[in-house]
Amino acid sequence: MKILRTGAILILLSVVLVVAGGALGGRGGMQIALLIAVVMNFVSYFFSDKIALKTSGAQPVSREQLPRLYQVMEGLAAKANIPVPKLYVVPDAAPNAFATGRSPRHASVAVTQGLLQIMNDEELEGVIAHELSHVRNYDILTSSIAATIAGAVTYMAQMGKWAMLFGGFGGNRDEERGGGGFSALLMIFLAPFAALLLQLFLSRSREYAADETGVRMVGHAQGLIRALEKLGAYNKRIATSAISPSTSSLCIVKPFFGEGTLSALFSTHPPLEDRIATLRQMTVTPLR
Repeated sequence: MKILRTGAILILLSVVLVVAGGALGGRGGMQIALLIAVVMNFVSYFFSDKIALKTSGAQPVSREQLPRLYQVMEGLAAKANIPVPKLYVVPDAAPNAFATGRSPRHASVAVTQGLLQIMNDEELEGVIAHELSHVRNYDILTSSIAATIAGAVTYMAQMGKWAMLFGGFGGNRDEERGGGGFSALLMIFLAPFAALLLQLFLSRSREYAADETGVRMVGHAQGLIRALEKLGAYNKRIATSAISPSTSSLCIVKPFFGEGTLSALFSTHPPLEDRIATLRQMTVTPLR
């Protein structure tokens, strides 16, 4: 089921990308878009984890350096019946955490220095259980693919805008390419919006699912609830200095970049209040 879900998401986003290319450049544009989709999917599958860790400045840590983190991670990984991921620390005062990698055997979990400083053991356990849930559910591969292809769709739309400004979409030329100026104009605006909506839907639904699985992994919701409350409070006043917007969708809570946002409607994360309320009403059942 997890593999089928990932495949369906990959196909849907790739279709959006290819259709956008066809509308903007006819058959040639469609072929270019298909090539971009293949390359981007390859990069997402094999290198998205390395990109996320590199851009955030994450550094690998040993058991000797952070025995508390290793103890929590190893205990929860055993409960989830998955290998212990590679552990990293991000030099950032803003508390946060994210998981990345294409599968449980190729997974990494990164936490910020700020998170380690403010979380007690029970709260840290809740955060790590949430991140291991992403690993166990293959969410890290899904979200990486979604973010990468959505970015490619947006980039192609930007290219289309420049083409309209400098090259135009003439009538005979449009007919030869198989696309029209009006359809290209629509695709410039609709394709990125469609890719964004699908990415937002995936990101939000996976956060609720990871909260639930993490709580079942630990056996209670108190640690994660208090951790989310702390994360919400600290991330309102401490701007991240390391995590990039492209990596933010992987984080347990949306990082604060020191500037206002358009609306919670277009956030990759559901409102913290809703997540906490859902956890308070949850009936905890054992993880299988």
